[in-house]
Amino acid sequence: MNPMNTSLWWSSLTRAAISVGLGASILLGASAAVGAEGGIAMDSWPVDRGQNAASLQNGARLFASYCIGCHSASLVRWNRLQDIGLNSAQIQQYLISGNQKVGDTIRTGAAPADQKRWFGKTPPDLSVITRARTSFEHAGADYIYTLLRGYYRDASAPNGWNNVAYPNIAMPHVFWQEQGPRETRIESTEARKDAKTGAVQHMQVVTTYQPDGTSSRTETPVTNHGAGGITYTFKPLNVEQSRRFDADAADLVAFLAFITDPTAGKRVTIGVWVLIFLAFFTVIAWRLNAVYWKKVR
Repeated sequence: MNPMNTSLWWSSLTRAAISVGLGASILLGASAAVGAEGGIAMDSWPVDRGQNAASLQNGARLFASYCIGCHSASLVRWNRLQDIGLNSAQIQQYLISGNQKVGDTIRTGAAPADQKRWFGKTPPDLSVITRARTSFEHAGADYIYTLLRGYYRDASAPNGWNNVAYPNIAMPHVFWQEQGPRETRIESTEARKDAKTGAVQHMQVVTTYQPDGTSSRTETPVTNHGAGGITYTFKPLNVEQSRRFDADAADLVAFLAFITDPTAGKRVTIGVWVLIFLAFFTVIAWRLNAVYWKKVR
């Protein structure tokens, strides 16, 4: 990674300080409500980002700018980021703030006791977050990618924000300026049972949230309701800005996936060489076996 422009980094760190105030709760599920994972189809995280050094480095920058104000990654040391192409000087200058050193574990500067007093509970450690969010229905990286991109304005929510992957999430959208305003349309099918007749009527419910958080709702009776579930559609006012944010979200997920399993890439490389060795050894063993039994006969 080439040395980054100092002014850019100070700008990012300034936004990070603002984000600390906004990120008053847990990034990945601070609300007491249960996330509706079953009804939402998760977006597919572009896995190629996880093998791209530039993406991983940008993800590290985003983590240091927006996440570390509230969240630690205490199972990982800063010098582990050398595996994504950064040297000690770059890590110390561009990523670490306060009195931490390159050999220290990645941790927020806020004391856990203070965070619990401020937010009601301590924000989670993100060391293994992509693994923790993996389920039978979806990969953890897909869930986080969907969550980061799934915020929308909701004037009825306590903090003014909601999320398609985690309804009633407690944390505001710390990337709202980077993503830009957009319209959100959420469509679902609800079953209504008549109290007198017991007949079930399915309704197609469409809720549209405007960029300012106001919403409108329509209900239409349907006969062919399919498998149900929830679908959502975003309509950004600035398409290019939204695309840039999607790329940053993918890079941040790449970094979170990396710190969850920093040796994954090395294991893949070792595995490839082991398979090559076994294939080569199999050929040699097969030829030696033929020569040996030829002499025996």
